Amino acid sequence: MARLLTPWGVPPVAARLYGYLLLCPRPVSLDQITEDLEISKSSASVAARLLESYTLARRHSEAGTKRALYAVADDYEAMVRQQNRLLDALAGQLNAGAEIAASKAASARLREMADFYRGMRGAMEDAISRWTRGRRRQ
Repeated sequence: MARLLTPWGVPPVAARLYGYLLLCPRPVSLDQITEDLEISKSSASVAARLLESYTLARRHSEAGTKRALYAVADDYEAMVRQQNRLLDALAGQLNAGAEIAASKAASARLREMADFYRGMRGAMEDAISRWTRGRRRQ
């Protein structure tokens, strides 16, 4: 998992933790993570919070304690929708830049990039719809 995710900018420890959480049948504590992955507790905590921010992991609480447990997130639609919000923001920023670009060439490039990101967003929304319909049929 680390070899697949690190080229995308995911730190190696976070990528390893994601792979580990994919294999865990239930939420696990930081203590268990540090023991199984042989990493420091601070590294495990930073990686877990990063995965949470990517919506790849969820924090769970344990009744009667302050201890946090982590599990892989299974809300794939939320993950893609978060990415879509980022694509919308990026497209908006690119269009704003196109309005003030110093040259027509730069302006055209920025508008084309904005169109591309909006197209990708639409394709991901279509993919979510098809996936959701397929799951309902099962």
